[in-house]
Parts: sequence; structure tokens; C-alpha cells
Amino acid sequence: MTLSTNKLKEYRQKKGLSQEALAEKVNVTRQTIISIESGRYMSSLELALKFAKEFKCKVEDLFNI
Repeated sequence: MTLSTNKLKEYRQKKGLSQEALAEKVNVTRQTIISIESGRYMSSLELALKFAKEFKCKVEDLFNI
């Protein structure tokens, strides 16, 4: 079941980051990144804001509900 669609993988790949590297930057596990990218887990607001800061974009650019 997909909770939401997101562009996290797209943004991560454009920036040339591995899942592990992104996880370290936002202080989560690689498994969390995998789950969010696959739509199995919905990011918390705090984590979504960290992603937006990392990619210099709006949260709305990364996540659609």
C-alpha cells in the first residue's frame, strides 16, 4: 500500500547522493530512506523539512498526499 507519492529518490539522485549519504545528512537510517522512497512510510513533518532544506526546495516539491 502506498501512503503518498514523493520525489525523494529523484531529488536524491539529481544531487548524486546514495541512500546512506542522505540518511546520514538527515540523521535517520538507510531503511527509513528506502521506506519513504517506496511509499511504505510517510515522513514526519520534521524529517520532510530536513529533506527540503537539504535539497533547497519546498516540502510540497518533494511530497504529494
